[in-house]
This record gives sequence, structure tokens and C-alpha cells, in this order.
Amino acid sequence: MQLDASEVDQLSGLAELLLGYALDLAAGIVILLLGWLLAGWAGRLVQRLLDRTPNMDRTLKPVLASIARYTVLVFVMVAVLAQFGVQTASIIALLGAAGIAVGLALQGTLQNIAAGMMLLLLRPFQVGEYVSADGIDGTVEEIGLFVTTMTTFDGLYRSVPNAKLWNATITNYDRRPTRRLDLTIGISYGDSIETARRLLMGLLEGDSRVMDEPAPQVLVGALSDFSVDLILRCWCAKADYWPLSFELRQAAKERLEAEGLTIPIPQREVRVVEEGKLSD
Repeated sequence: MQLDASEVDQLSGLAELLLGYALDLAAGIVILLLGWLLAGWAGRLVQRLLDRTPNMDRTLKPVLASIARYTVLVFVMVAVLAQFGVQTASIIALLGAAGIAVGLALQGTLQNIAAGMMLLLLRPFQVGEYVSADGIDGTVEEIGLFVTTMTTFDGLYRSVPNAKLWNATITNYDRRPTRRLDLTIGISYGDSIETARRLLMGLLEGDSRVMDEPAPQVLVGALSDFSVDLILRCWCAKADYWPLSFELRQAAKERLEAEGLTIPIPQREVRVVEEGKLSD
């Protein structure tokens, strides 16, 4: 059976078309395989780099590694589609629109993720430190991707969104090794201020937990309605702050009372005037 020239041309064109599709298919498969391997390598590389980074939260490491891997895969899929002649500009635009839609839908969640990353990078607090942030108090247990878990002073569990902590003024009570302790002790107006200062200064100088530098002080803080308020001011190690505070209050009361000085109790004088004498 002989073929005429037109049929030969058709078969030749079909063969070229099939060969072209076969080449495109082979190239697409090669790109897909290489891209898959490259994506896995990128994820592992990011994971290794994060493992070598000090103070990097363990929750954040696999998330960032996965983001790197899937980012490479998206570009690989776009390259494969372009190999088959698909217009990738519309696909990229569609991906961008989808990303914007997801970002708007997960705005609060993304804020927490971004805040969590900033907390991990800038480290205003670390695990084990006691912090206060606009009424949120507790010891930090874990800095997660979305929330930070804390334990309150009375042992309660607290889960706080990262964005709330990041947007708050944070006071870290454990970041510095020392703290200043101020105690207010009131004495009666009839008592000697110098005697009280000498007794209270003896308490401070006799306690080994009170630091010599900066030097402890006993100052007149205020002349209130019922008492002369003296301020005991000293510096101590942060671990000694609360025990020293409680014990100094008790010791100050006992020392002042033993020397005849008094800690006044607020009193009010009430006069009863009979109704008939109001005009007098």
C-alpha cells in the first residue's frame, strides 16, 4: 500500500507533534523530579541551619522548613506547566489572589505568627522568666507559633496570643540579676525619726542578703495623715527579693516596738452634735 504525498506529510507532521509532546513530557518529568529533590534539599538545609541557630524555638523549625520546601514546589509546578505551553501569568496571578484571600481570612492568625517570630528573634523574655505585660503576669513555659503559654503566680495555666504580648509593654522581672527593694514603714509623729532610721539601718546592714553597693538607705518618704513614712531601700539578688521583703517587714515591726517606737493605726475623730445645738 502506497501513500500519496499528502498522507506522508500528515504522518510526518503527526510524528513531529508526538515527538514534540514526548520531549515536553520528558522535560516536564525531569523538571518535576529535579524540583522535588531540590524542594526536599531546601527543606533539609533550612532545618540544619535552624538547628545551628541558638535560641531558636523548636516549634518554629519544622514550620520554616516546610515553608521553604513548599515554596520551591510551587515554582517547580509553574515551570512544569510552562513547559507544556500553559500560560503561567494567569496562574501566578491566581496564586497571588488566593494568597491575599487566605491572608485576609487568617489575618489574626498571621498576626500571631508574625508576633511569635519577632518574640523569638528579639527575645524580650525567655522560657522560665517571670514577666508582666499589661496585666498579663506569669512565668513563661513555652513560646509557640501562635500562643505563649505561662504559669501564673498561683499556679494557673495561661495561654496568651503572641500578638497581644508583642503589642504590650513587657516588664521582665528575671532578666537582671539584682533588684531594688523598697519598703514603707510608718512611725508616729511623736517618735524620733533619727532613732527609727538608726534601728532600721541596723536591720539592713545586718542582713547578708542586702548588697553593700549600691548602699542601703532609710529615707523619709512622706508625712502622711497618721504617720511619718520611712522608706527602707536596698538592693539584693533577684532570688532573695521576696523572702527579704517579707522578713524585713516583720523584723522592722519587732525592732521598733522593742525600742518603744510605735507603728500608728489610722484613727478618725467623730463628733456627735445634738440637733438643737447646731445653731449655737
